[in-house]
Amino acid sequence: MLRKKIYMTAGYNTISLGTGRKEFHPKKPRPDIEHYIKEAGEGTMKKLKNSESIDESVIGNFMAARYNKQAHLGAFAPMISPVLEYKPSLSVEAACASGGMALMTGMKSVLADTADSVLAIGVEVQNSVKAVYGADILAGAGYFKDRKTGHAHFFPGQFSDRAGAYFEKFGREKTRKAYARWYKQAIENARLCDTAQEFHNTHPDPEALHFKSEPNPKVFTDHLNVFDCSKVSDGASAIAILSEEGLKKHGVDKSQAVEIVGYGHSVEDITQKPKDPTVLHTMADAIAKAMKMAGITKDEIGTVEIHDCFTAAAVLGVEAIGFAEHGKGTDFILDGHTDRNGMVPFNTTGGLIGWGHPTGATGVHMAVTIWEQLTGNAGKAQIEMKPDRPYGMSVNMGGDDKTLMAIIYKRA
Repeated sequence: MLRKKIYMTAGYNTISLGTGRKEFHPKKPRPDIEHYIKEAGEGTMKKLKNSESIDESVIGNFMAARYNKQAHLGAFAPMISPVLEYKPSLSVEAACASGGMALMTGMKSVLADTADSVLAIGVEVQNSVKAVYGADILAGAGYFKDRKTGHAHFFPGQFSDRAGAYFEKFGREKTRKAYARWYKQAIENARLCDTAQEFHNTHPDPEALHFKSEPNPKVFTDHLNVFDCSKVSDGASAIAILSEEGLKKHGVDKSQAVEIVGYGHSVEDITQKPKDPTVLHTMADAIAKAMKMAGITKDEIGTVEIHDCFTAAAVLGVEAIGFAEHGKGTDFILDGHTDRNGMVPFNTTGGLIGWGHPTGATGVHMAVTIWEQLTGNAGKAQIEMKPDRPYGMSVNMGGDDKTLMAIIYKRA
């Protein structure tokens, strides 16, 4: 059990910018990383009555030193506001789970009584390089010594291998139908969120578009097509992590906050191949830890933000939580249980495939989405939380199931 209560509030997302957004043009100047840090940080601070009471900041980011030639991101905090000058600030990195690591770092500061109020930001600007160079940068989220023997598109190749193993074990056609259904769900949810990268997507039948697009290893990967993948994204998200005293200092009513009731942080050896490519073992371990700390079961979870960097990861994630037994995650999705009106709505603003995947921002964006849903601040994307399923959960994955953060929330 947690030794004291932790809350999150005042979430903010920038636009997830990249191909698909009308504002995006690859040959025109676009905002730099400092723009996103400042916009997200200010967005959260404006929702707090006494922003001068923020004790420290933490910025989650994966690879700005390569994407943007910029390191030392913690020192950008005073740029957000003069009230942050001379206050502690640091940056943290855990590949695609860097946002989750920022949340975990802020939560531990509150638990350690070194802060009552932490500003947590996640950020990534990836459209600064061509896709083929970006694939090389993203390979740093895995064991880079495998880079030369890996696919040109390194991480799509990793999850294509997982998809191929799943096809062989449980059947290709049904699995691809589940991937297509997940893609449809992601696009339709993104259309309800005006900051989502796929917000402007108007295709009349995304499910058919996906399913008819057969994977072509000559142009991409063996078992996944481009619609199976999250896009290259620029963006940032921010949220305030507070103690009970922090809530009072900022004048936040508990109805506008979520309480953190459990978390799990699990890491697997990055130098090793998956034990079984059809299972996300580290994800399952982190989720089990979070649910044990919260004292709940999967049957009490009402909404989930899962790390669907690829549709294949979504199917395996459904199974890692325990909603379906091994090999049956496809059925759970095809039966509509993850739809926004289903048993457990997943990724209600589109997830990584629909909302976008600014790598270091994703874990924070997940927390913002859960906060919005549990406090009734999700706008057109709002779902109805069932009384017998009052909890939300976010699952943020770094690398190929190597670093995992699972967090469980309830309305304060």
